[in-house]
Amino acid sequence: MVNADQIRSFLAEVSDPEIPVLTITDLGVVQQIYLNNDAWIVELTPTYSGCPAMQQIEVDLLAKLKEKGIHNAKVKHILSPAWTTDWISEEGRQKLRMYGIAPPVNEPDKGVLFADGPKVACPKCTSKDTRMVSLFGSTACKAHYQCNVCLEPFDYFKCLK
Repeated sequence: MVNADQIRSFLAEVSDPEIPVLTITDLGVVQQIYLNNDAWIVELTPTYSGCPAMQQIEVDLLAKLKEKGIHNAKVKHILSPAWTTDWISEEGRQKLRMYGIAPPVNEPDKGVLFADGPKVACPKCTSKDTRMVSLFGSTACKAHYQCNVCLEPFDYFKCLK
């Protein structure tokens, strides 16, 4: 008989479709895992409401569990509490850096409304002498930046609190 911790370890093999270097457990979207009426329920919180990757994550998650012999699983989407970038694991933050995406700094970007945005370190040379090129990067949850030192363009995973 499988337990919730084993299922969580299986889900650590499921990649995020938008950032394949991250798993869904690195991203922190997997919440509770429990047995209900002979079915395993996996609660997922989207990174933002309407995230287009959630449907693919659900398909990949269920396929991974079937591959591991678990045929009685269901996904339940949870919108509250809202996902926050605080839920990205430290390992996930390191993977983002190695992949060339600056992980979220620990402050929401309110620069569009009030002042300068957060100081984002370049994932290539670690300089904080960077500038935002566009509020939207390759996906809605990322902004596009450029390093003023090494001139490398990069995505920044926006901080959501």
